Amino acid sequence: MSGPIVLFHVSDLHFGYEDREALAWFLEAVERERPDAVICTGDLTMRGSAREFALAEEWLSQLPVPLTLEPGNHDVPYYHHMIRRLWKPYDRYRALEAAVESELDLPDVAVIPLKTVARAQFRLNWSKGRITSHDLDAALQGLAAHADHPLRLVAAHHPLVEADTEATASTRGGKAALAALARGGAHAVLTGHVHDAFDLSAEIDGRPIRLIGAGTLSQRLRSTPPGYNRLEWTAPAGLSVIQRRMGSME
Repeated sequence: MSGPIVLFHVSDLHFGYEDREALAWFLEAVERERPDAVICTGDLTMRGSAREFALAEEWLSQLPVPLTLEPGNHDVPYYHHMIRRLWKPYDRYRALEAAVESELDLPDVAVIPLKTVARAQFRLNWSKGRITSHDLDAALQGLAAHADHPLRLVAAHHPLVEADTEATASTRGGKAALAALARGGAHAVLTGHVHDAFDLSAEIDGRPIRLIGAGTLSQRLRSTPPGYNRLEWTAPAGLSVIQRRMGSME
């Protein structure tokens, strides 16, 4: 029998306002345990600047395991660079993705992206989540293409529904997207954004689905210390999640 698949789920690194001690703690854990992959669900930078993306690339390049990324709302240029935000919002993120991301080839486990970030919205707070029919369709197609994988994870930045955390996601289209993903065969949705970890279960049309949020490795703390999630999958035991927090016993 092959061993378990171990994934580290991290989010909200916020280079430009990063916590170097927390980053070193996480990197040490990756080097020690060598998970099968690291999944980062967005907000790699604070203001989407070239300097911050350079810092993120420098640090992410040190990870000795495969890495997959999703964009967060802080990874598009901030409002005082409105022309770049509207016309080339993802250029710097895509350059980083091309430099550090690896194609994951995990037995039994598929990770499917879902974009929840928008360059602009018909509301004042553009930091909140939004899911378009185009982005949802892309995720559903990804689920269908990996229907043979026993564990199918969707990775996004914003929680699709609220998780009773201090910060909110207010994701437009999130509830309908969650239902569609459950019907499409997703087993769990991994997210960030709110800077506090959570692990919830829901049932939609008789289909169970988990909502798993990672904390932050930045100085932008909410109610908990810096942290990340350790996911472990085996066919007999299913998916287990451990929330690791800096300063606590592991």
